[in-house]
Amino acid sequence: MREILIAGGLALFISLFGTPVLIKILLRRGYGQFIRDDGPSSHHTKRGTPTMGGIIIIFSVIAGYLVAHLISGNTISISAILIIGLVLAIGLLGFLDDYMKISRQNSGGISGKQKIFGQVLAASIFGYLGLKFADKDGFTPLSLQLSTVRDTSITLSVIAVVIWIAFMVTATSNGVNLTDGLDGLATGAAVMTFIAYVLIGVWEFGQSCAVVATSNCYQVRDPLDLAVLSAAFAGSCTGFLWWNASPAKIFMGDTGSLALGAALAGIAASLRIQLLLIPLGGLFVIITLSVAMQVIYFKATGGKRLFKMAPLHHHFELMGWGQVTVVLRFWIIAGLCVAMGLGLFYADWVVG
Repeated sequence: MREILIAGGLALFISLFGTPVLIKILLRRGYGQFIRDDGPSSHHTKRGTPTMGGIIIIFSVIAGYLVAHLISGNTISISAILIIGLVLAIGLLGFLDDYMKISRQNSGGISGKQKIFGQVLAASIFGYLGLKFADKDGFTPLSLQLSTVRDTSITLSVIAVVIWIAFMVTATSNGVNLTDGLDGLATGAAVMTFIAYVLIGVWEFGQSCAVVATSNCYQVRDPLDLAVLSAAFAGSCTGFLWWNASPAKIFMGDTGSLALGAALAGIAASLRIQLLLIPLGGLFVIITLSVAMQVIYFKATGGKRLFKMAPLHHHFELMGWGQVTVVLRFWIIAGLCVAMGLGLFYADWVVG
């Protein structure tokens, strides 16, 4: 538990006090956000706000996690190493996209196909390596079993697992990216989900089959260390939110949003709660579905729109809701979704 507090607290401290330093560096270099002309007119005032804040988020997470282990003397788990590798790879992809947008001064970064390919490639490598490195009990970072709130009896082939993990990571990273359209919206929602991961990881460790041999115990590799990593993400996002809240002094950019989505999917898969990610990340799911529904409806009706604008938060902006109102109400939805996910997790343990 001390390691969780150290990782979360240190990541928060570095992010909180490191972000203004990054803001000055980005402003000096002119790395400001490009704002699309077809978006809400109120967003034009954000033009030039520093972006690529995901750099400090990722750095804070890694620093907080590593220092916590240095202080505690505990071994770094292979599960966490693989997730950090995934986050770095996807974060680098987002950084390239951000840099190209800034250098070109338009919204055209790397192409959609290139971005998807990079996400799928990084996630596939993560999925394949996750089935290696068995511990003394034979547990690997990822499982061949499809998981809901825990591993089920449905066994997948190695290829199927790799494809499934690639889909999870790609869908979640793009979902967070779509949600990151208002000041603090995606950051605040991510904090709630990472805190839920901390609780789940601690619970799985306490009810591990190696500790309590009961019918509803958990067979998960490194759950406590995954809780430490989740705490570092929660702390880092909280510190960043101080500067990202309205009016935002910095945006996380694709560097941060894609990386956070990859972390959410990677940790969910490693904790054996793959499908529980749907309610735990419910806001990201809702916003992603709004985009899909808009596109389908537009094509099916020959050009009519289901929403005034997608993603969904822009629809409510155009209806006259203030940006802060939209963010707060969507945070409430995110909190309710996280509470439902935790309720489902606990109910499964109670029922056994």
